[in-house]
Amino acid sequence: MAQSLATVLVVIYQEILLFAVVGLTIGGIDDFLVDIMFLARRWWRNIAVYSRHPRMTTATLPASSRPGTIAVFVPAWGEADVIGPMLRNALSQWSIGRYRIFVGVYPNDLATLAAVNPIADQDDRLVICVNERPGPTTKADCLNVLWRTMLEEEERTGTKFKAIVLHDAEDVVHADEIRLFDLMIDRFQLVQLPVLPLTGEGGWWSRAIANHYCDEFAEPRLMLA
Repeated sequence: MAQSLATVLVVIYQEILLFAVVGLTIGGIDDFLVDIMFLARRWWRNIAVYSRHPRMTTATLPASSRPGTIAVFVPAWGEADVIGPMLRNALSQWSIGRYRIFVGVYPNDLATLAAVNPIADQDDRLVICVNERPGPTTKADCLNVLWRTMLEEEERTGTKFKAIVLHDAEDVVHADEIRLFDLMIDRFQLVQLPVLPLTGEGGWWSRAIANHYCDEFAEPRLMLA
C-alpha cells in the first residue's frame, strides 16, 4: 500500500515537473525571440546601414530644407522650485533655431507665476498662458490652454508653427534638439527623442524615490506635426 502511494506521488511529481518545464519553455520562447530581434537589428544597423551611411552627429546635422518655428509646450502646476532654472537653461541653450515656449500656469499658483513672470518680461520667446480655472485641473486641460494660445499666436502673426514639442517643468533640455526637431519633422509625423534620467541627491530615502522615478520617466519626448 505504502509503495503504491509512493509510486503515485512520484508520477504526480514528474507530471507537475514536466508541466512546469513545458510552461517555462513556452514562456521563454518569446523572450528569446526578442533577444534574436535585438541582435539582428544591432547587426543590421552596425554593419549593413552604417557601412553605407556615416553616423550623423549634431556637428554634421544639416539644416532643414523647410525651416519653421517650433512651439514648445510646458504645463506647470506647483513648479516654482524648478520652472525658473528650466526656462533660463532652455532659452540659453537654444541659441539656434526659431521657437516659442508656451508655459501653462494657474491664477492661484502665485509661486510659479512669480518664477515665470520675470523671465517672460525679459524674453519675448516665452509666452505665459494662464488657465481660466484655478488649479490643479489636469495636464490635458493645461495643454488645451497652451494649444488655444498657440492658435491665437498663429492668427496674430499670420504664421503657423511647424511642430509642437512637449516638455515638463523639470526637464534639462539639449542644446541641439530644436535643430533636430526642425529637420526630422520634415520626414516624420512624430519624432521621439530618448530621455536620460538624472539620479537624485540627498539622503537614501530621497535617492530611492528619485531613482525609481528615473526608471519610470525614462521615456522619449514627443514632437507632433
